Amino acid sequence: RLLREFATEAGLQPNFSIYDTTDQMRVAKVALAKAAVTATAFTPAKVLAGISRAKMELLGPSEFEATAETFATRNLAKAYAAYQAFLRTSNALDFDDLLMRMAHLLRDRPDIRRLLAQRYRYILIDEYQDTNHAQYVIAHGIGLDHTNICATGDPDQSIYSWRGADVGNILAFESDYPEAVVVRL
Repeated sequence: RLLREFATEAGLQPNFSIYDTTDQMRVAKVALAKAAVTATAFTPAKVLAGISRAKMELLGPSEFEATAETFATRNLAKAYAAYQAFLRTSNALDFDDLLMRMAHLLRDRPDIRRLLAQRYRYILIDEYQDTNHAQYVIAHGIGLDHTNICATGDPDQSIYSWRGADVGNILAFESDYPEAVVVRL
């Protein structure tokens, strides 16, 4: 909803489509062919998983390419660039783009960040141990001015690292918000 409201500021057209898993798989196959990456070594599912990890770390295709040091990551970078080019041409985003674009918007547009901080004066995040970097950046950006963030979670219950969750988010909560009241059960 926020990306549609601030589409222009995020470099999007307001009528963008959101591609589901089936659409993403179709685009990944096209991207592999366009990037001339062999689909036997790099399946569409593996490519999508790699792209998803990059997006959770807020790395676009060019930033990811700059860090690519192995044969596999260089090929993934080519496929990622082709994948994003296809999405851009189609005026579409995938699920990870929703988080990445919002995080970039909050980072790049302090005026919008302040507006959203005024709109969302209180933030409650359940299962904080299962947030990824992009989600952390969004919550931290909106709560930066007022720090009215209530987070529940248990670092010993972090079970989603395989899908990008970063238990470090909850472990750093007290240092990120030194005035927070911590209630241990």
